[in-house]
Amino acid sequence: MTLLTALPIRALRKPALALATVTLLLAVTPAPADDSAAPKPTPVPMVAPRDATIPGGPEGELIQYGRRLLTDTKRLLPDKVGSSMNCTSCHLGEGKVAYGSPFVGISHRFPQYNPRAGRDVTLQERVNGCMQRSMNGTPLASDSHEMKAIIAYMEWLSKDVPSHGQVEGMGIGDVNKKLTPDPVNGQRVYVAQCASCHGANGEGMKDAAGETIFPPLWGEHAFNIGAGMARLFKAATFVKQNMPIGIRLDGRLGQGQVLSDQEALDVAAYFTQQPRPDFAGKDRDWPKGGKPKDARY
Repeated sequence: MTLLTALPIRALRKPALALATVTLLLAVTPAPADDSAAPKPTPVPMVAPRDATIPGGPEGELIQYGRRLLTDTKRLLPDKVGSSMNCTSCHLGEGKVAYGSPFVGISHRFPQYNPRAGRDVTLQERVNGCMQRSMNGTPLASDSHEMKAIIAYMEWLSKDVPSHGQVEGMGIGDVNKKLTPDPVNGQRVYVAQCASCHGANGEGMKDAAGETIFPPLWGEHAFNIGAGMARLFKAATFVKQNMPIGIRLDGRLGQGQVLSDQEALDVAAYFTQQPRPDFAGKDRDWPKGGKPKDARY
């Protein structure tokens, strides 16, 4: 089972008021509309633009660089990435795969409220969240060439999506959370379905040049405990939808829908509880409460 292949792209990538004034404003300002009562936009089919439509010139070069950074993150940003992973280790197929945490439409959905941060975050902040957690590294400057390139690629992928940003297949789907996971059976599932790509000890697989082919699932070179993939239900959902790859005749990568919900939960319970790096900022997560029960801390 391959928890998201991430081949290098070269290989296959915003005067205090007087109290009386405040009181007056409160008296005459109508209550805000209840967003929950507003009709939700209908998701549109997820169709990634063809690479041939990337424009030429500096704009296209920035988009292409952003794609390379996402598919070859560890090699291109060695001083920023601590794990042996690439962004496309969790955002499959260059961010174009339905239920593989795609980037299509994502630029329209930010700023977005993030319960873990307890506030609205920008897309740049969301990218840096991954840099510090899944990449077990350090954030990029929001005005850096690298960050601009990553955002340019995501915006290009979202160019044909309506401004609401809702697409079919966004995110990673869902799994039955009422089931009781069995990590002992999860180990058996791991050996049978995952170890051939991710290693008997979760170490992943590298090519002859030392580049990551299949990312590690635990150990010092894996994502840290602050990453979404370190959470039971997140990991199980991703596994169910996307692992293993290359085993079916449909889907962009011939991926997923092999394990049952129970098997996906079992194997996730096994590998998410294995040793992995700590996350220094974990005490600042979920400042308003509501920490999910599957968080690792």
